[in-house]
Amino acid sequence: MSLENISCQKSFGGWHKRYRHRSEVLGCDMVFAVYLPPQAEQGGKLPVLYWLSGLTCTDENFMQKAGAQRMAAELGLIIVAPDTSPRGADVPGDPDGAWDFGLGAGFYLNATQDPWARHYRMHDYVVQELPALVEAHFPASDKRGISGHSMGGHGALVCALRNPGRYRSVSAFSPINNPMDCPWGQKAFSRYLGEDRSKWREWDACALIAEADEQLPLLVDQGDRDDFLANQLKPEALQQAAKAAGHPLELRLQPGYDHSYFFIASFIGDHLQHHARALNA
Repeated sequence: MSLENISCQKSFGGWHKRYRHRSEVLGCDMVFAVYLPPQAEQGGKLPVLYWLSGLTCTDENFMQKAGAQRMAAELGLIIVAPDTSPRGADVPGDPDGAWDFGLGAGFYLNATQDPWARHYRMHDYVVQELPALVEAHFPASDKRGISGHSMGGHGALVCALRNPGRYRSVSAFSPINNPMDCPWGQKAFSRYLGEDRSKWREWDACALIAEADEQLPLLVDQGDRDDFLANQLKPEALQQAAKAAGHPLELRLQPGYDHSYFFIASFIGDHLQHHARALNA
């Protein structure tokens, strides 16, 4: 599968690059970003952290705002940031033109309902197609970690819980922990997956924890001044599910922080170190 390089900037001795490619899984062209630390030019393969962004974002938000490159360069971590949904003239968006569904809001699941099922298969794209592409074209090993923010935090937790052995580390910022029980998740799940709520459980971290075959330690940071904390994110649901299942979870409620990239930039170093310890073990 060919890649088209569409931009390239040097950063902390490494390179931030953006690529376009044809996704067979999603049936459209996709863009992703990759940060290659300076160690990528020294031979050998490096571990990879996959970052999943939140509602309305593209690959650019995290790479431009999170300030992750300095420590990624020190730790020798490749960072890959995909888009948050399929894109293109043939890809359906929200029929009402809303921002919380459709384009920019793929929810990292595999849709089963028309007209979404043809293109909205972000789970398979993130878990299978994109890593295969990255590992074929860059000095990337199969030592993978996954993280994300908000909708992307939901995606990171679900990708790790659904795919034992696929990742060596997982973390999240302000994840949508229990999408079956919040407005964003209910809207997305009812359209992408249909009205049968038993099918929703396959994409809800709180439900998946109870049945997880692998217990990767979860690191979750949440700001206590997040406007979405009570009605959308519900970290207490994840905490209760992890406790009931005996699943290791470090949930840190950070005083004074909100839902923004100011919050992510403040604690991204902790998360990169969390992943590096597991990926380099």
